Amino acid sequence: MTLRADAPAPAVSSRVRRFTRAERWVHRVTAALMGVCVVTAACLYIPVFAELVGRRDLVVRVHEWAGLLLPAPVLAGLASRAFRSDLGHLNRWGPHDRVWLRAVLRRDARPSSRPAAKFNAGQKTYAAWIAGASLVMVGTGLLMWFTHLTPLMWRTSATFVHDWLALTIGVVLAGHIGMALADPEARRGLRTGSVSREWASQEHPLWREGPPGGDRRG
Repeated sequence: MTLRADAPAPAVSSRVRRFTRAERWVHRVTAALMGVCVVTAACLYIPVFAELVGRRDLVVRVHEWAGLLLPAPVLAGLASRAFRSDLGHLNRWGPHDRVWLRAVLRRDARPSSRPAAKFNAGQKTYAAWIAGASLVMVGTGLLMWFTHLTPLMWRTSATFVHDWLALTIGVVLAGHIGMALADPEARRGLRTGSVSREWASQEHPLWREGPPGGDRRG
């Protein structure tokens, strides 16, 4: 069956699919666990918060279990084809990413100077760094938790790395949240799964739209 010549063309939606429900839940649960880790760490290391909350043993247990569960959402997300595809996009670097980074270093705010696929170079850098830092935090945390399994020197080194890396993560997370607050459309994409076509074309011009009902692939 063919369409009549005078049949109206299908309307093009003003919004495009960016994240599936599974991907959004991976982000939400990971963010919640990371938030618990940061808050409980503050209660353990900042005297004002420690006095306000009290119950140090309980805070320590919550901190330990939240940290231990931190990789769980990502591991569960591997069951999603879309999530695995996005991990591939985050790990795939191209010449346009170097152009994007140079533009940032030059403080060139023109959209044309910052080409990006589904994820820009800043997002890729953040994802790689936070993933590596989280694994180091889990590893050093386990060394601190099971003290009877490791020599004193190992525990001392693990404590040093864990504490200073935690401070660095806090600073990086603050920057990440600040960037998100400055971009309402990006937040809407994580909340609803779709973004405006205009935003996608401006912020991620190399991101290509996939088949109907699917994600845009870059």
